[in-house]
Amino acid sequence: MIVERSMHDQWLSNTYVVADELGGHAVMIDAGGPVAPLLDVLHRGQLTLTHVLLTHHHHDHVAELDAVRERHPDVPVLIHPLERELVPQATGTLEPGQPIDSGALQIEPLHTPGHTAGMLSLLVDGTDVFTGDTLFKGSVGGVRAPGHTTYADLKASIMDTLLELAPETRIHPGHTEPTTVAEERERNRFVRIWRGLDQEGQEPCTALGEPATLVLLGADYDGGHKAWVRWQDGSDDIVPGSRVERAAR
Repeated sequence: MIVERSMHDQWLSNTYVVADELGGHAVMIDAGGPVAPLLDVLHRGQLTLTHVLLTHHHHDHVAELDAVRERHPDVPVLIHPLERELVPQATGTLEPGQPIDSGALQIEPLHTPGHTAGMLSLLVDGTDVFTGDTLFKGSVGGVRAPGHTTYADLKASIMDTLLELAPETRIHPGHTEPTTVAEERERNRFVRIWRGLDQEGQEPCTALGEPATLVLLGADYDGGHKAWVRWQDGSDDIVPGSRVERAAR
């Protein structure tokens, strides 16, 4: 398997080309850009692009779809059915549990809602998973972005779907650096609390202007933080760390 990555210098969002072999077949996963280097990879490697597969509809993952379609106008652009109408360039849907083939590659769409309702992770050949904005190296997706669902969905997507994959499975997130299932099970601070390895925090705070308890302020992929907070009604949330005000210490 060949995996090539391009990362946007401002959004830090990743676009991937995944191929079976040189001269073979490939898919593009997301298209937030810059896509030009990946289009060159396709050309130089004499690769046939069979699909563009979208993890979700957010702008930083689809911004350069038109550039891809200009070079490959007949290639299907697929996304979860819940989000197809949100991406005008989409030509069809990816159904969770219904694998698609690209040459020797088999890609299984996994429904991993939370960050968005139709978020997909894409498991390729059972060895590599592309997790969109659900799970990052050392962090997790937020559930306050447009089209989000719930904290419970995000936790279940990570703990019951992604981290149930084989420990050696390579994780290619929607932003910044790769990791593995084993590494996230052991080092991701959110996951460690969910697994009962570390204790929850109990610090009072103000989040999004409302009183809450700060369960965890964890490092995020962009150098900032994600905050796991618990509201006064007992419900949990993942919010930007920048929207949390901590009590004077």
